[in-house]
Formats: sequence, C-alpha cells, structure tokens
Amino acid sequence: MTRSTAESPVTERGATANLALATAAFALTFWAWNLVGPLAPTYSERLDLGPTETSLLIAFPVLIGAVGRIPVGALTDRYGGRLMMSLICFASIVPVLLIGFLGTSFTALLVFGFLLGIAGTSFAVGIPFVSAWHSPQRRGLATGVFGAGMGGTALSAFLTPALAGVLGVTGVHVALAVALAAMGVIMYVFSRDAPGWSPDSAPVPPRIRGALRLKATWQNMGLYAVAFGGFVAFSTYLPTLLHTAYEYAQTEAGLRTAGFSLVAVFTRPLGGALSDRVGPVRVCVVSFVGTTVLALALAFQPPAEFTAGTVFVLMAAALGLGTGGVFALVARLVEPARVGTVTGLVGAAGGLGGYFPPILMGVTLQLTGAYTIGFVLLALCALVAAVYTARAFPHVTRGG
Repeated sequence: MTRSTAESPVTERGATANLALATAAFALTFWAWNLVGPLAPTYSERLDLGPTETSLLIAFPVLIGAVGRIPVGALTDRYGGRLMMSLICFASIVPVLLIGFLGTSFTALLVFGFLLGIAGTSFAVGIPFVSAWHSPQRRGLATGVFGAGMGGTALSAFLTPALAGVLGVTGVHVALAVALAAMGVIMYVFSRDAPGWSPDSAPVPPRIRGALRLKATWQNMGLYAVAFGGFVAFSTYLPTLLHTAYEYAQTEAGLRTAGFSLVAVFTRPLGGALSDRVGPVRVCVVSFVGTTVLALALAFQPPAEFTAGTVFVLMAAALGLGTGGVFALVARLVEPARVGTVTGLVGAAGGLGGYFPPILMGVTLQLTGAYTIGFVLLALCALVAAVYTARAFPHVTRGG
C-alpha cells in the first residue's frame, strides 16, 4: 500500500476514523479467534480430555490464523483493507456457529477450531490498512493503537465464561456471530482505504517470494514469533495453566487472563510510541530482556495471587512493548508498497510462535507434572532475541 503525503484536516480525520474502525474490527475478530481457550476447561471436563488433548484444542485455531495471514496480507495489498476486513468478519461467522452447534466431539472441535483461525488473519489486513493512512513518523503509534485490538483476547477471556453462564455455550456463539455480521457491514459501509492507496495487481505468489527475499522480513519474523507468539500462547493457554497449576475456577482464571491481556493491550501502543521517540531497537531489547527474566521467575512457580500475579502482569507488559516495537521496526525497514505482504509473513510467524507453546506446555505437564521446562525454553528464546536485536540493527536509530 502507498499513501498520500498530504496532511490536511480531512485526511487527519479520515486517518483517525479508519484507525478506530479497524481497531474495533480487529478486537472483535480476535475475540472470535480466542473463543475456544476460555471454554477449554468446560470442553475438557465434558469430553474427558487429557492435558495434551486440551492443549491441542486450544492451539488449533492459532495454526490457520497464523498461516492464513500470508495470503491475506498479500490480498490486502491487492484489494484494500476495507474489503478484506469486511470479508474476514463475514467468513469468521461460519466456524463460530459450527463450534456452537456442532462442536460435540473432540474431532469436531479440532476441525471447526482450525477453521476459526480465519478470524486471526485480520491482523494482516489492519496493519497495512492503518499504515497507509499515516506518515512514517506516526506509524509506530498508529500500528500500536491498532495492535491494541488484540484486547479482543481479554474480552474473550473475561466475557466468554460469564456469557456462557447466562446464555449457554451455544448462545455465546450466536451472539458473537451476530456481532461479526454487524461489524462486517460497518467496515464495508463506513471505512475507506487511504487516499493515496492503489491496488498492487501483481500476482500474489511472486509478491510473497519477493518479500521472502528481503532480509528484514526474516529478521522481523523471528522477533515477532517471540513477542507476539508469547502473548498468544499466554492469552490462549493461561486459563488452563491457572486452572491446573493454581487450581483457579474457570471464571477466576478467565478474569486473570483478561487482566494479562489488557496489560499487553495497553503497553503495545506504548511500545509503538516509544519506538517513534527512542527507536524500536531499544524497545525490543528491553522487551526481550524483561521476558527472559520473568520467564525464569515463572519456572519456579511462584505463590499464587500477589507474587505470581505480579510476575504475569510484568510479563504481559514486556510482551506488549515487544509487539509494538517489532512492527515499528517493520515500518522503518520495509517500503510501504510491500507492508501488506511482509505483515502477512511476520504476522504468520507470530501466530506460529503462539501455536507450539500451548502444546509444549500440555506435554510438559503430562510428562513432568510441572511447567518448568516450558518456561525455561521461553527464557532462552527471549534471550536469543534480545542479543540478536541489539547486534543486528545498528543502522536503525531514533527517528531514522
């Protein structure tokens, strides 16, 4: 996507309005993407699932939500964010309803959960859509604000169990399907692509191959796999972790997971804004070093409530800063015309980064009775990311 450099009042108002619409749509689709996680304890008890099966159930929507971002990002460069975000909302309705009405077996939940990943591809639509509306000097903050829409996971963690208690599990799915339909209509009717945007009519496969030839693509894929992958893994698996390790009830675990997600939501735009001021490299290094230290603290399974709660909150803040910093780095390193395609690839890496940890945690718990190994591996990955970030981008400076 490209954008006009004019900063007229009309353009400024349009940028703000479209940022708000895209963020709202992103939040709702992320709620849908994370619909299975908060209800996993219910499905586990109803279907008598073991820890590994439960972790697979939670991780499956992440898979297609990650891989699907690659073609969706490229299609956004071609058809625009307005149309693509509307289509993602409408397409997400189908798996939401299938899970609600037909998700009565482990196999059915896996298949429909896999399709539910469609909702997670909205990220690859929103980043280029929002970037095209804002000047390079403001893209860090703008993409950070849009990224705060990942608070949809907090809404899901907090509201889904409560709504299930009132409406029933099927009723929650119907309500969310109605909301997705309304959001799809709102995006199509009221949002607009940026004035300077023009479609890239080149075939999708060559554009993806071209993006994969960029060093910056691979660099940011690795960093985002740690930052956003860590957030996704925690936001989807934390209800189960708190239930098994700390014996919280489903609603209590959901409330605490919502708090975790909200902290990450608020710190993501902060990470983008700080990147505009002090540079994304410094923000990412701080994020990864913090994640390393906090993951090691969690490996010792600190006591519940204040101690463990504080560590989880700080972990959310560290990961939130990192997710904002990485996409500010993308905006510095990638030309606007390729942002959609590169975003799809980087977003896919982030989603895949969140796919494997829940499975690993489930296997670790089943084999060892604790989550220690999983947290140690997270600490090692974050440490590697911190060292690499500090050494790989000496040319990316503040404001440059």
